Amino acid sequence: MDTSYPREDYLPMTSRKQDPSPTVITIGPSVVPRDHLIWSIFNTIYMNLCCFGFVALAYSVKARDQKVAGDIEAARRFSSKAKCYNILATVWCLLLPLMIIALVVTGVIHLSKLAQESMDFFNYKLFANDEDGK
Repeated sequence: MDTSYPREDYLPMTSRKQDPSPTVITIGPSVVPRDHLIWSIFNTIYMNLCCFGFVALAYSVKARDQKVAGDIEAARRFSSKAKCYNILATVWCLLLPLMIIALVVTGVIHLSKLAQESMDFFNYKLFANDEDGK
């Protein structure tokens, strides 16, 4: 049996240089964005002034849908919008009652001063000698 090509068994060992291994950069697992769904539900049910809580709930659901679909960047975007609307709804619902209380207190103080001044006006004696002459 004549073979014109060298067989694998009889090849001499050649020293070949090792190829440099490729550089592998391992990136940690991507951080999954929070969807703020519970906070949005709370703002929708309990403090839904100007519908900010409902808008936050819509963006939270969108963020959760995108997270399940695997689109992390879109989930991060929707999560950020949901967080902003939740903060806006919370601040609005905390400041509005405080402003109303402050307005009521200042109104009561102003009305009490006004009532005191009007009582002083009606108790003012025009003539000091009216009672002395009789």
